[in-house]
Amino acid sequence: MNNFQFTWAIRCVRCKLRGMMGSEKISPARMNLDRLDLNLLRVFNVVYEERNLLRAAKRLNLSQSAISHALGRLRESLGDDLFVRTGNGMQPTARANAMSAPLHSALIQIGNAVGNEPFAPATAEREFVIAANDYITLVLVERLQLRLQELAPRINLVIRPSTRIDLAGQLDLGRIDIAVGVFAELPPRFGAVSLWRQTDALAMRPGHPLANRAVALEDLAAYPLLAVSLGGAEEGAVDGYLSERGLARESEMFDRAALPEAARLRMLLPHSLAVPALLRGSDMLAVLPEPLSRHFAQSGGLCQAALPYEARRVQVQAVWHARSGDDPAHIWLRGVIQQTTNALGIDADAMTRRQSTEAQIVQAHIE
Repeated sequence: MNNFQFTWAIRCVRCKLRGMMGSEKISPARMNLDRLDLNLLRVFNVVYEERNLLRAAKRLNLSQSAISHALGRLRESLGDDLFVRTGNGMQPTARANAMSAPLHSALIQIGNAVGNEPFAPATAEREFVIAANDYITLVLVERLQLRLQELAPRINLVIRPSTRIDLAGQLDLGRIDIAVGVFAELPPRFGAVSLWRQTDALAMRPGHPLANRAVALEDLAAYPLLAVSLGGAEEGAVDGYLSERGLARESEMFDRAALPEAARLRMLLPHSLAVPALLRGSDMLAVLPEPLSRHFAQSGGLCQAALPYEARRVQVQAVWHARSGDDPAHIWLRGVIQQTTNALGIDADAMTRRQSTEAQIVQAHIE
């Protein structure tokens, strides 16, 4: 341990806390920052993230009464209730909300100064929470869990639906470690890495009239389309994206703006798992992300085809809160996710080249 670094980090915490008090007059009898037990701030940080004393106690390996006692001491020191018990858990006060982010950052500084223990995946016991829609779960998480089983057999994985939660809020609270999806905007408080680029493709049942030839534009007028929409304009989506607390996530899993005028969009689904069943008894064509279309062709009993028009290419990203940027376990998980996606062989540029070749074949057939 570097004593100078540790002392400096402790002073940073106290300076941040003084700054958070602003111009409010708090008597020295009520708050002596030089004597404040910094363990109380660890308790505050975990209670703020969990909003539940029992879960906080389990995370810190303490009793619930010990958590309550620690909060009582901190309330007395700071002269604020910090948390109010409600039917929805422990809700933070305005001062607690103001304290949370800078305190978490300061505690990370202390951890870095003291030195984080190296993460040992083979023996580690930890739970990671990933937010993803059913498409990402099918394509990525299936292989990810096999990789985790091999490298870290005692690591648990929880998948939350990215489409039915306040994604940015859950990342802010630390209830989600990583969110995987397509995002248009990323606030500065989030870190991100690109996992793959994708475009759209078609899927259809075996024996479909178009199954053995390239699809042409005029075919889209004859055969109606099916697509996946996770939320439309009625839910506040703009140009296919929903924005929550500055984080804009994809709400429609296809490029609606690129659809030819002659195309008829017959059905929109809120998820992709029903696509194979709906196509097997129909002549509809599904417009899907190319990796999902390929997955259904390989294991869902469908046929895949290139689009007869050009759709946008988007990036699938892994997003996390910046406070987790230096966490050794988090860094390891992000690396495993990237290794897993590299093994998927997803190549949007290759798909575009195939589309171009098939379009040339269609044009030659027409001429």
